[in-house]
Amino acid sequence: MRVRDGDGDGGGEVTAPPQHLVFAYYITGHGFGHATRALEVVRHLVAAGHDVHVVTAAPEFVFTTEISSPCLHIRKVLLDCGAVQADALTVDRLASLEKYHQTAVVPRESILKAEVEWLNSIKADLVVSDVVPVACRAAADAGIRSVCVTNFSWDFIYAEYVVAAGNHHRSIVWQIAEDYSHCEFLLRLPGYCPMPAFRDVIDVPLVVRRLHKSRSEVRKELGIADAIKVVIFNFGGQPAGWELKREWLPDGWLCLVCGASDTQELPPNFIKLAKDAYTPDLMAASDCMLGKIGYGTVSEALAYKLPFVFVRRDYFNEEPFLRNMLEHYQCGIEMIRRDLLTGHWKPYLLRAITLQPCYDGPINGGEVAAHILQDTAVGKKYISGKLSGARRLRDAIVLGYQLQRAPGRDVGIPDWYSLSEKETGVRQALTYHDFNGSAESSFEDFEILHGDMQGLTDTMSFLKSLSGLAGNDPRSPEKQTRERTAASVLFDWEEEIYVARAPGRLDVMGGIADYSGSLVLQMPIREACHVAVQRSDPSKQKQWKHTQARQLANGGAVPVLQIVSFGSELSNRAPTFDMDLSDFMDGDKPISYDKAKEYFSLDPSQKWAAYVAGTIFVLMTELGVRFTDSMSILVSSSVPEGKGVSSSASVEVASMSAIAAAYGLNIAPRDLALLCQKVENRVVGAPCGVMDQMASACGEANKLLAMVCQPAEVKELVNIPTHIRFWGLDSGIRHSVGGTDYGSVRVGTYMGRKMIKCAASDLLSESLPSCVPTLSGDTNPEEYEEHGVDLLKSEASMEYLCNLPPHRYEAVYAKNIPEVITGDAFLEKYGDHNDVVTQVDPKRSYCVKAPTRHPIYENFRVEAFKSLLTAAKTDGQLSALGELTYQCHYSYNACGLGSDGTDRLVNLVQEIQHRKTSRAGGPSLFGAKITGGGSGGSVCVIGKNCLRSSEEILEIQRRYKAATGYLPIVFEGSSPGAGKFGYLKIRRRSA
Repeated sequence: MRVRDGDGDGGGEVTAPPQHLVFAYYITGHGFGHATRALEVVRHLVAAGHDVHVVTAAPEFVFTTEISSPCLHIRKVLLDCGAVQADALTVDRLASLEKYHQTAVVPRESILKAEVEWLNSIKADLVVSDVVPVACRAAADAGIRSVCVTNFSWDFIYAEYVVAAGNHHRSIVWQIAEDYSHCEFLLRLPGYCPMPAFRDVIDVPLVVRRLHKSRSEVRKELGIADAIKVVIFNFGGQPAGWELKREWLPDGWLCLVCGASDTQELPPNFIKLAKDAYTPDLMAASDCMLGKIGYGTVSEALAYKLPFVFVRRDYFNEEPFLRNMLEHYQCGIEMIRRDLLTGHWKPYLLRAITLQPCYDGPINGGEVAAHILQDTAVGKKYISGKLSGARRLRDAIVLGYQLQRAPGRDVGIPDWYSLSEKETGVRQALTYHDFNGSAESSFEDFEILHGDMQGLTDTMSFLKSLSGLAGNDPRSPEKQTRERTAASVLFDWEEEIYVARAPGRLDVMGGIADYSGSLVLQMPIREACHVAVQRSDPSKQKQWKHTQARQLANGGAVPVLQIVSFGSELSNRAPTFDMDLSDFMDGDKPISYDKAKEYFSLDPSQKWAAYVAGTIFVLMTELGVRFTDSMSILVSSSVPEGKGVSSSASVEVASMSAIAAAYGLNIAPRDLALLCQKVENRVVGAPCGVMDQMASACGEANKLLAMVCQPAEVKELVNIPTHIRFWGLDSGIRHSVGGTDYGSVRVGTYMGRKMIKCAASDLLSESLPSCVPTLSGDTNPEEYEEHGVDLLKSEASMEYLCNLPPHRYEAVYAKNIPEVITGDAFLEKYGDHNDVVTQVDPKRSYCVKAPTRHPIYENFRVEAFKSLLTAAKTDGQLSALGELTYQCHYSYNACGLGSDGTDRLVNLVQEIQHRKTSRAGGPSLFGAKITGGGSGGSVCVIGKNCLRSSEEILEIQRRYKAATGYLPIVFEGSSPGAGKFGYLKIRRRSA
C-alpha cells in the first residue's frame, strides 16, 4: 500500500491483498457530497480488484462516469433520507424527522431482515456506511464487521431538530445512536462534528475527487479565455429556479451554473453546465465559487485552493465546523442571503479573488480510507479494544446538544478549534469571568461622559473589549474572528457611544403562569447582555463593503442599521446583520407586525437580529419614533442561549435601553419591558409573557422582583433572606419559548379560560331568573344565594385565569374541563381562544385540563412562597418553600413541559435532601423546580446559604455528568436590572 505525503493528489492505488474481498458500501440519501466522497474510496477498492456493492439513492452517473468495471455493483435503495430541504438553503426540520420516521423507522424490521439476507447473499466481508445508521445494525445482525466514514452523524444533526419539532421524536435520535454503536470504528474526515455515538475513531485526510483535465483544457473546451474571471455557481444541484441577471456579475466575468433546469433561461454571461458535468475540473478552472457549504464543496475548494463565497444553509449543523475550517485556511467568505437573492454579488466576488487559500494538507483520504477498509476486511484490528464498551448518547446530549460552546461544556471538538486564538480566531471574543485587570486598565482608552459602571466587572470587560477593537487594524494579517473584524470597523471611535446592560433572570416561582396573570418571583442573575449603540449621519457612517455597494445601487446615502453579535462563532448563526431602515416603512407609516416578522424569518441564520432590530421597529410603531440617522450596534451577551434564563429578554432590554439613550428617549423601565415583550411576541413570534423582560428591566441585585402580570404591576422588591440562597442548574437540554410544546400549552391554557368563561356565562343566564345555577345535578343551590350572581359575572368576564381561586375552580368548573380537545372541535364549539399571540391549529390535539389547572394553583403557590420568605427563620420555613417548588415542578410535567434532564436534576436534589447523613444540622438543599418555559433549560434550587449547600451543588454537577456526559452550568449570584444600571455614554480619549 502506498500512502502519499502532504502533497498527494489522491491518484495512487491500493495494493490488493492475497484474497478477493466483497464490500457493501451504504450511502445516505442526502445530497451528492456523500456519493462523491464515497466514490473516491470505492474507486480505490475497485482498482485493487475487489467487488464493491454500492447501496444508494444517488444517480448512477456519479459512479459510472468515474468507474467502469464489472466489480462495481449499484443497488438503488433509500434507507435513510438525510435532511429534507424546503429549498436549496433551508432544511425542513419537522419534515426531516417525519420522513426519516416513514423511511427508516416504520419499515425497520423489514429493512433489517432484507439487508441481513442481502449481505449474506453477496457474502460481504465488510460493511461500510456513509453514514446510514441501520447499515451498522444490519451488519451486526449478519455477523459482519462494519466501519463508518463521515464528518458528521445523523444523531448529532437530528438532535437539534428534536428541539424544534417536539420531544416525541427523541426515539429517532436514540435509535440512530444505538445503530451507530454497533459500528467497529469511525474513519473521521476533516471538518468533523462531535460524534459521541462512536466509541473508536481514526482520522483520515480529506477525501477529494481527482482532476482529469487542466485549467487550460477546461477553459478551451468552454471557449473561455485565460484572462476572463470565472465564478462557478454550485448549490449541490439545487439552483431553486432563481432568476439570474446579467448585472449581478462584475464586468467581464462569466458564471458557470451547475444543476440548472433544461427550461431555465440564463443571461449571456451565465453558462449552463450539463447535469453530469465533472465538477472538480470545472472548479479548478474557475477563479472562485459561489454556493452552499457541504463536505464535497468544502474539501474540493480547499484541495484546489479555490476561494469559496458561501451562503449559510439553515438548520444543517455540520456547517459551522466546515465553515470554520474554510476560514481557517483563508478560503471562505460568507454572503448574506439577501444579497444573494437580490444580486449584490460584486463586492463578494471581487473580495474573493484577493484571498490566498493556504490549505497544504494531504488530500489522499480516499486512498488511505480504502487501505484501512481493506485491512479491516481481512481481519486486521486497528483499535486496541480498551474502549470497547458501546457509548450511547445520553438524554442530555441527545436533547440538548448545541453548537455553542459554554462554560462547563465537556465535548470533543476538532483539534484546530483548540489552537491559539491567533491561529484560528474561533474563540469567543469576550470572556467576562476571566477579567483580572484593574478597573482603570479595562477602559483606559475611553472617557465615561455619563453613568456609572457600579463596580460590575463584566461591564469593565466589555469596555476593555471595545478598547481592543478601537486599536485594531482590520487589514492586519493576524487572524481574527469575523465578528471582531466586522466590529472593528463598526464605530467611529471619535464619536459618542451609548452602552446599556441587562441581565438574564432566574425564574424562582411563577414561570408559565405569567401570561395567565400570576404573581411571579424573578431574580436577575449575574450574567448579562451589553449593547453599544452609535448614531451617525448616513453620509458619514462607516459601512461594510456590501452595504456600501447596496447604497450605491440605491442611488445615495440612506439610514442604515449595522449590527455585530459577539458569540456567533459559538452558535449556528451569522455574526452580522445590516438593513436599510427604510425597509421598516411603507410610505410614511411603519409596515405591519406581520410583515416585520416575515422580514426576519426569511433567513433563519439572521433571525437573531429580530431581537435587536425589532426594538427599533417597535419604537417606530408604538411610540412614533422616526430614525433618520444611521445606527451601528454591537451586542455581547454572557447569558447563554437555550438555558431557560431569558437570554432573549436580556438582548431586547439592553438593545432598547441603549437605543433609547442614544436618541434621548425617556422610557420608564416598566414601559420599556412591555415594549420589549411586543418585540418577542409580534416581531420574533415567541408567545412569551412579560415576566422575563420585567425582571431584566426592573430587577435589582439580590432581590426577587414580585410582579403581578396583569399586565405588569411590580408589587415590591423582596429581599432574599440572608440564610436562603438560590442557584440555577442547566440541564443541557435546549429550551425555547418559541418551541411547539410551550406554544401548545399556552393554547391549552387559553382554551381552558374560554371554557370557564363560557360555562360561567351559561350559569349566569340560568341563574338570573332564580339565582340558582345548575351546572351539575349535585351543585348546592344555596351556594349562589348571596354572592353567586356577582361571582359568575366576574368569572364570565375574567381576563386572567389566575384570578380564579382554586376552590372555585374545583367546586364549579374542574369536572367539565376536558383532558384533551382537538383544535377543530374547540373552534366549532367556542369560536376562538382569544389569545393574540397564538393560533389554534384545527388538525392538532391540545391538552387542556393540566394547562388550565397549572396557573390557578401556581398563583396560590407563589403567594404562599412570598409570604413564607418573610416568615421566621426555621428549617420548617425552608421545607415549606422547597415543597412549593416541587409542586410547581410536577405541575409543569403534567402540562407536558418536563424533560428527562430537568427531572434528573430535581431528583438529585431530592436524594441529597432526604439521604441519611451523619453530619449535623440536617439538609442544606430543600427544593428544586424547572424554570421559565420548561421543556429543558435550567432548574432553580433553593437551599441554605452555607458552605455545605455549595458543596452539594457541586456534587449534583458531578453526578449529573456521570449519568449524562454533560456538566451543568451553575448560575449563582445576582446583578442589577437595566433600569438600575441606566446607561453609559463613552468616547475614546484623544491621543
